Amino acid sequence: MNKASGPVRVLVVDDSAVMRQLLTTFLSADPEIEVVGSAPDPHVARERIKALNPDVVTLDVEMPRMDGLTFLRKIMTLRPTPVVMVSTVTQAGAEVTLEALEVGAVDFIAKPSGDISNMRESFAVELQTKVKAAARTRIGSRPHQSPVQRTVRPARVRSASGDKLVVIGASTGGVEALKTVLMGLPPDCPPVLITQHMPPRFTAAFAERLNRECPMKVSEATNDEVIESGHVYIAPGSHHLTIGRRGTRNVCVLTDGPPVSGHRPSVDVLFRSAAQVSNIVAVGVILTGMGKDGAEGMLELRKAGVQTLGQDEESALIYGMPRAAFERGAVLRQYSLNRMADAILDAYEGHTSRSIGAA
Repeated sequence: MNKASGPVRVLVVDDSAVMRQLLTTFLSADPEIEVVGSAPDPHVARERIKALNPDVVTLDVEMPRMDGLTFLRKIMTLRPTPVVMVSTVTQAGAEVTLEALEVGAVDFIAKPSGDISNMRESFAVELQTKVKAAARTRIGSRPHQSPVQRTVRPARVRSASGDKLVVIGASTGGVEALKTVLMGLPPDCPPVLITQHMPPRFTAAFAERLNRECPMKVSEATNDEVIESGHVYIAPGSHHLTIGRRGTRNVCVLTDGPPVSGHRPSVDVLFRSAAQVSNIVAVGVILTGMGKDGAEGMLELRKAGVQTLGQDEESALIYGMPRAAFERGAVLRQYSLNRMADAILDAYEGHTSRSIGAA
């Protein structure tokens, strides 16, 4: 759905009267958003969705009578609507939220913990931004695509030390996009470093979820961890992920510096780090997400001779980050999500073959 004109019409669903009022106040502060109603539980919400036809629904993860995940499944089946989940920051809340993103939610925001007054403005801006972005998504054609039938092939990894690797950046829509890409790579894939915009507790749960489902090992990156083939490293939500050296080995380096391009972890930070050691980076990939984080870093990658790939507009839930990188001249080629895994392997194999030939 594309919101052509007028304010984004939002229905707030939360069992807490205080939270409903808080979300309504924050959303209403943006002139581009109109809160058309609220509901204390999914049963009331169902009737109000029918009556009000909102552009976006904010949905609490944990509610009585019917939990948010069950209700989300009903929405996606009966009346597909962009949904932004409002999640607790607990481990259980993180796991349910990740499942909600797989079911069809566009995005999520973590409920403030502790003193809301200290983070009132940042929470309000994040909420407003995510709701407006959700309204622009094509929810009816969301890429829950069946993977292209492919013959799984070896990645022709030349060394277990991670001498050649892949770096990937993603944001909104990245949970499903990254899973699709990784499921298309073989168990002996080149090392993959990923920055996905996500809070700390959520990145750990995300890595664990991918590790259960994907053919290679997936984990949240730790500082000074050796980068090896057949392994995917997810940037922790609290730290930037960069590449360093320990003797002859490449290692993950975590830093807790200030946000870059509005984010920590930042895709730009990962890509710029990779550009500085471009002799070991074969492929850079930018996937779905709002904003422009990663565009400048990817341009540095391309200038350093790295193969740079971007997700195309048709398959991206949010064609923001890929668009920014493409328009900046940073993306060498664009691919649909279902073709990205093969494109990565083709680019990787071509790069390593040229490198070996040149040597």
